[in-house]
Amino acid sequence: MPVINFKHSDLCSLMGKEVPRETLVERIPLIGADMHQTEGSDEDMSVEFFPDRPDLFSVEGLARALRAFLDIEPGLKEYAVKGSEYAAVVDDSVLDVRPCFACAVVKDLNITDDLIRSLMELQEKLHMTIGRKRNKIAIGVHDLDKVEPPFRYTAVKPNDASFVPLNKTEKMDLEQILASHEKGKEYAHLLKGKAKYPIIFDKNGDVLSFPPIINGALTTVTTGTKNVFIDVTGTDPKAVKGALDIVSTALAERGGKIYSVKMINGGSDRSPDLSAAKRTISIKECGRFLGVELSGDIIKKALGRMGMGAAVKGDKVEVLIPSTRLDIMHSVDIFEDVAIGYGFERFGGKHISKQTTGELGAVTQFSDKLRNVMIGLGFMEVTTLTLSNQTDEFERSGLPEKASTCITNPITEEHTCLRSYLMPSLIRILRHNKHRDLPQKIFEIGFVSDDHMTRPHLCGMAAASKTSFTEIKSVTEAVAREMGVEYKIIPCGYRTFIDGRGAFISVEGENVGFFGEVSPKVITDYEMTHPVMMFEIDLSGIIGEKAGSLF
Repeated sequence: MPVINFKHSDLCSLMGKEVPRETLVERIPLIGADMHQTEGSDEDMSVEFFPDRPDLFSVEGLARALRAFLDIEPGLKEYAVKGSEYAAVVDDSVLDVRPCFACAVVKDLNITDDLIRSLMELQEKLHMTIGRKRNKIAIGVHDLDKVEPPFRYTAVKPNDASFVPLNKTEKMDLEQILASHEKGKEYAHLLKGKAKYPIIFDKNGDVLSFPPIINGALTTVTTGTKNVFIDVTGTDPKAVKGALDIVSTALAERGGKIYSVKMINGGSDRSPDLSAAKRTISIKECGRFLGVELSGDIIKKALGRMGMGAAVKGDKVEVLIPSTRLDIMHSVDIFEDVAIGYGFERFGGKHISKQTTGELGAVTQFSDKLRNVMIGLGFMEVTTLTLSNQTDEFERSGLPEKASTCITNPITEEHTCLRSYLMPSLIRILRHNKHRDLPQKIFEIGFVSDDHMTRPHLCGMAAASKTSFTEIKSVTEAVAREMGVEYKIIPCGYRTFIDGRGAFISVEGENVGFFGEVSPKVITDYEMTHPVMMFEIDLSGIIGEKAGSLF
């Protein structure tokens, strides 16, 4: 999780009030953080925040939150955004490369080493978290006085633009930067396959940034910088806007004045837009969710301590949410803030008067006993992935197709759906161990997806130089007897098995499993070289009746 480092005196200066270190150590964790380096009286402090609060990834954001939480300045913090003649042109050429662009100007800054350090840390933390390692967003902060507006965000061919990148002294074109610059090599994959690369020019053709790779050395921010231009590019408009708002307001906390930029051919007329979002919540629903009845005034005060505006309207509360709060997506998120602002230490109820003890669930108890049975029969337990693919599950295995629970965006072709049987998972284990000594006897008790419902299955499988239907039949019957079920053996026509050497296990007229000698085609399709025999049983119907009476 993101860790921010700062000085106690710097935080208090930003808060506008001297707050004892001991108080901060006690109170900061209550807004969702973990204190580091809390021992001693050192000036340096370190806080680890949950990744859902990117607005707190800087000492400036923390100071803003603490002013509200400690009742120094509760309620919505509003930042003035002044109009200006600054303009930025967004060219259509970027739509296929990195389509989202937002920017802002912040003036009259007193940039210190502490601010530069905080700003750099904030950028990197936003890049790593909501930016997904610069994939969704990339942020650039530039010395405004070194360039001349209007600015132009466009895409060019790799050899059509050159500039001196940050921390270098020689000009390089975009292709050279990707090939030899440290940041270029690290993030080159983000532009892989693109015919053109995004770039930001000023009026004179000077390069501000080559997003998402590197800024130009020309606009490096130093302690002498007074005015800055902030750009955020990316692929997600919400993330781009949120990152710009977080950085802009962090600089405003340092005394900077925010100016808007006119967006030409962009997604909005002016950037940034720091207006608060509005949402209405139900007082009764909030109380029901938190398990405690709270009045509208108490909810209003609690939200004020979380930096939100609130107004009670009958049985509803109208909430104003800061543009920097990217984590607020649902009424439940507001209820959580009500709980934090109200104080978790104030929740509670009567202590339980009766002593209770936990116990294993029926499925677990049944499975544990069944494991002992399988181990006693000479099988070794394995645990396999619940993810599989339809080719292995149905085509190679010869098992009948079922409605699969599929993954929308699978990472690999090997893991595209939840498994419907255990058999393909186990035979893959044997395939990876086919160079080992025989016989190999393995089993698994695990869950499968059957018509989108989770069911427990048992599968046993053996690879040997010789196999027989009689042997796997005796193993299956032994397991059935130990489970205490009355069963019948019925011929099975699955192409999984050699003709005449496969059978169903039928319990009360329903087929709950199958067993037999695996056919040579299935064996070779799984790249196996030895005979295989197996059985698989659906335990879902058996467990409910037999869990307590096994043995």
